[in-house]
Amino acid sequence: MESLIKSQHAQKQAGHSSKTSGTEIIPATTGLTMSSDESMMLKLIQQTHSPDAREVQVRGLLSLVEDILDRATLDSDDSNASMLPLPTDDKLMQSSMMSVLDSVSYAIDRVACEIAYKSLTGSDAHEITMSVFEHLSSFHWDGKLVLTLAAFALNYGEFWLLVQFYSKNQLAKSLAMLKLVPVQNRVTLESVSQGLNDLLREMKSVTACVVELSELPGRYITLDDPQLSRIISTIPIAVYWTIRSIVACISQINMITAMGHEMMNTQMDSWETSMLANKLKNIHDHLAETLRLCYRHIEKQRSSESLKMLHSLFDTTHIDNMKILTALIHPKNHTMPLQDGLTKRKVHLDVLRRKTVLLLISDLNILQDELSIFEQIYTESRSSLLGADGKSHMPYEVVWVPIVDPIEDYERSPSLQKKFEALRAPMPWYTVDSPKLVERHVGEFMRERGHFMKKPILVVLDPQGNEASLNALHMIWIWGTEAFPFTRAREEELWRRETFTLNLIVDGIDAIIFNWINPGNYIFLYGGDDLDWIRRFTMAAKATAKDSNVKLEMAYVGKRNHSHREQIRRISEAVRAENLSHSWAEPALMWFFWARLESMLYSKIQLGKSDDHDEVMQGIKKILSYDKLGGWALLSKGAEIVMITHGVIERTVTVYDRTWKTHVPTKGYSKAMYDHHHDEVLRETGHPCAHFDFHITARSGRIPEKMNCFECHRPMEKYMSFACCHDEKLLDQDENYNF
Repeated sequence: MESLIKSQHAQKQAGHSSKTSGTEIIPATTGLTMSSDESMMLKLIQQTHSPDAREVQVRGLLSLVEDILDRATLDSDDSNASMLPLPTDDKLMQSSMMSVLDSVSYAIDRVACEIAYKSLTGSDAHEITMSVFEHLSSFHWDGKLVLTLAAFALNYGEFWLLVQFYSKNQLAKSLAMLKLVPVQNRVTLESVSQGLNDLLREMKSVTACVVELSELPGRYITLDDPQLSRIISTIPIAVYWTIRSIVACISQINMITAMGHEMMNTQMDSWETSMLANKLKNIHDHLAETLRLCYRHIEKQRSSESLKMLHSLFDTTHIDNMKILTALIHPKNHTMPLQDGLTKRKVHLDVLRRKTVLLLISDLNILQDELSIFEQIYTESRSSLLGADGKSHMPYEVVWVPIVDPIEDYERSPSLQKKFEALRAPMPWYTVDSPKLVERHVGEFMRERGHFMKKPILVVLDPQGNEASLNALHMIWIWGTEAFPFTRAREEELWRRETFTLNLIVDGIDAIIFNWINPGNYIFLYGGDDLDWIRRFTMAAKATAKDSNVKLEMAYVGKRNHSHREQIRRISEAVRAENLSHSWAEPALMWFFWARLESMLYSKIQLGKSDDHDEVMQGIKKILSYDKLGGWALLSKGAEIVMITHGVIERTVTVYDRTWKTHVPTKGYSKAMYDHHHDEVLRETGHPCAHFDFHITARSGRIPEKMNCFECHRPMEKYMSFACCHDEKLLDQDENYNF
């Protein structure tokens, strides 16, 4: 694959100019600022640059050079050097390095000699640096830099090797004397070591960045981006100042050995090395930022490719589900990317082969209420399908797929990691072993195709890996596992069986309420967040039933908005404590009641049912709209729903003695109440028009283009609003579509 720096040279050779791409990789503010002198110098450097087809394995050579420089210290047992890892296989390392050095050893020796000779003959640093560029004209920029650094390592490594072994080896002692290495002058040696440390570190850092930039794949990073092209064009300057720094280091070493004992009482002048270190640090910071932005762009490009591939896979027919599952749950080096929820053992994806798979997609903020209800449905289904062998014969498997974006937040956050473990610990189904196995493009795919945002979705794949449903969660909430195999055809079939009765509204939630449903019972479901209104309404309603000699049951069902959770919990406790009516002690059941109603609405919308003629749609819209206004109530006689109304129902039951009481013997309890409420109370108070909130996570396919008011039947207007929803433990920014 052609590298970035090499493609730049090819473009120039071909005379291609840069064009602005659709996506800016590098912001205009990023990059080096060159002085006018440097701009002129850049032209001179580029005139020396004439790379041929030869390739230098710079990465391997750089590793060897870095090893030499890291070990080149004052003492052989120096703590930093002694802690460096030793090669595990010297023969293997020597064999691989020989192949690298065969083609470049001459160039390294030549550069080392050139710098050493010219620094001793009094040539200035710029002249020596340009001479190096001339000698290495046929190499690419990364090759020039690494070869020069290797030439320096020859000189610098030999110097410190003699220092380290002077007292231990006679050969080293004799060579040190011959080269005039001041091995007995520790002050001078410490001055050399300390004076060059910062500069050496920056030299290595800049070299590593240049090499890394040269390795960027031209497939994803091109010079069509003008800002990137501008920054890459400054790489010769980065190479120049690094080689200039190498020349300065070699000159310092040569000066010490050339002057020998005359250097005994001399400290190194640190001005030049300090200036060069600061210069290289500035260069490194800009190159490192460029690399960061390039890698981010590469990741986006690769993610985009993977996203297209995933869409293509979902649009293709397969013989089994393994290809799809592997694309969604990327095993990488994990041969067992799943955890079995029952045994807590890691398992392979093969446990899902040719099975219907329900992928529970969520972030780490999934509600405990939601998990609790889902687990209850799953466990009941599993228990009901136990065979004589004691094994469950579930027709499907569930897998929790957690989406954490960006995944870097998860990797550096112990609290998020603990949260993941705490969430999956009680799950009885399969879970992905780590959010890191779910790549970024999978989350993007779920947002695009399944409209996943904050709220969980349940993607269903059939045994062949084909998409049965992009979100069957609403089917699960309404019908539980009876909705299997969770297809659109099954959803339509189940709706054909349903009528808008109390059975539909409370089915699967509370056995107590369900047992109330018989032809002789009257039932009030009611909600709201005004405890005083609740007290007045419940006491007045119970008084009317007692006087009318009918059996009336009442149940408080809370409020749809989960931001009032703590307030609703206190009201529910008061309702039970004061014996006002039945009320759920478990918040999860209250959440489930409203989730089922929303699911019915969304299900109908997705199936394209006309809301003006669908009794389920009309009824659900009334409950959700009246809940938005405040108090509301639903009255049924057995399973038959008599009326759904807003808070003025409290006025209707309060005036019982003065108004509709006399009509109960002839009309019956519910008919007398309905007539008075509809003909008298609503005539005075008016019919409040509908108001709906669709959470932004329900968009695309779930938010209808138009809706008519169920009261006045006129088209409703659509708005977008922002609502800050919070309680003591929850602070969230919500976006809604309002009708």
